[in-house]
Amino acid sequence: MNAKLASTMRLIAIIGAFLPLALSPPALADPPAAKNFVAHLSGTEEVPENNCLGQGEAIFKLNADATQLSFRVIASNIDNVVQSHIHLAPAGTNGPIVLFLYGLVPSGGGSQNGVLSEGTATADDLIGPLTGQPLSALVTNLKAGNAYVNVHTNDGVPPSNTRCGDIPGGEIRGQIQTAGPR
Repeated sequence: MNAKLASTMRLIAIIGAFLPLALSPPALADPPAAKNFVAHLSGTEEVPENNCLGQGEAIFKLNADATQLSFRVIASNIDNVVQSHIHLAPAGTNGPIVLFLYGLVPSGGGSQNGVLSEGTATADDLIGPLTGQPLSALVTNLKAGNAYVNVHTNDGVPPSNTRCGDIPGGEIRGQIQTAGPR
């Protein structure tokens, strides 16, 4: 066998030895932690359910070091919004308020169509059973599906709970879900 052929065969043998490594899929790292959360809000998610036409969306993004939670609450086709919060409880159950997202503002405010509120929350903003706890306590509940957003309405005319736009206990609600790591 001549030297050139021997050299070529060695090269083919080396390539053949390393080819499976080159074609193997890369080892997967742990998936990134969830940093985005979302809730679709409607009267059908309320407890008790209502047939009001209001709809909404709440969007949350956790910063890189998990110390700040940015939020935007959008509400449309709803009247007399007075406040909005995150509550702790699974779907179908009412629970305590742990973070204000909007309000308290005077009742009878009229029609709402668009961004209701946006901001950034930290551990210092937590209330109720999460008072004094790190923001990670809220994030743990978000990831577990144990938190919801509620938008409350009040027309300011007694008695309350007489119609849409006058449901102080909450007119639209949505369970917060993980939306991805980004």
